[in-house]
Amino acid sequence: MEWRNLYRGLLMGTSDLVPGISGGTIAVVLGIYSRLIKAVDGVFSREWKKHVGFFVPLIVGIGVAILTLSKLIHWLLDVHQQPTLYFFLGLIIGVIPFLFKQAEYKQHFRKKHYGFMIMSAILISLLMFVNKGTPEPWGASLTTGQFVLLFFSGWLASMAMILPGISGSFMLLLAGVYPTVIQALSEFQLVRIVIIGLGVLVGLMISSKIINHLFTHYPSYTYAIVIGLVIGSVGVLFPGVPVSVLLSLITFIGGLIIAYLLGKIEY
Repeated sequence: MEWRNLYRGLLMGTSDLVPGISGGTIAVVLGIYSRLIKAVDGVFSREWKKHVGFFVPLIVGIGVAILTLSKLIHWLLDVHQQPTLYFFLGLIIGVIPFLFKQAEYKQHFRKKHYGFMIMSAILISLLMFVNKGTPEPWGASLTTGQFVLLFFSGWLASMAMILPGISGSFMLLLAGVYPTVIQALSEFQLVRIVIIGLGVLVGLMISSKIINHLFTHYPSYTYAIVIGLVIGSVGVLFPGVPVSVLLSLITFIGGLIIAYLLGKIEY
């Protein structure tokens, strides 16, 4: 078992609770993105034993973060939204140089690769213009249609989780179920959590196979698109001119420093 993946999973799970942050982006920050995709794809295949050691500690870390930190993240976003988002902003910006290095862009990137990078960055940046209004959480009893929506919302969120720049929580916001999901996690509403979890599982099985195929057969193009998604996510995440300039600056620099240290360790 690769127990170092516990802390990686904690970071990924925490990020998935924040609308605008993708667990896939944090996997990129940690330098494990391509391996993560192979592990997710492999764990649902006949060769699952090869990937369990990598995958299980990661999933445990993600699960622990989601179940234990949902209230804290919800509080931080309510009380200190801008400094919290500036921290993640620094984390993402700080890893971009390491990501270029991992892609070996000097050897492999041509004009067409930069074209794909720019296009993917623009497409993700357009998400900042999407309505982010937060609806009210659902009541105690759910209809069949709401259960179906929870399942497909989990599916949609899982696909977003492993794509850098696309936040699973943001997709839940677009589906109108984000408050309901956060409430289910913070109050441990088991039935709702199981329905969402099944949707996440199905989504991971399908999307991981597609992304793994792209990394295997078109690595340079895939890296170019991934870098573009990460760069574009900066625009989506940007919380505007800070009200508390000093605190936001401190958290932003903290994110940059942690990204640099993670880059030195992980890359």
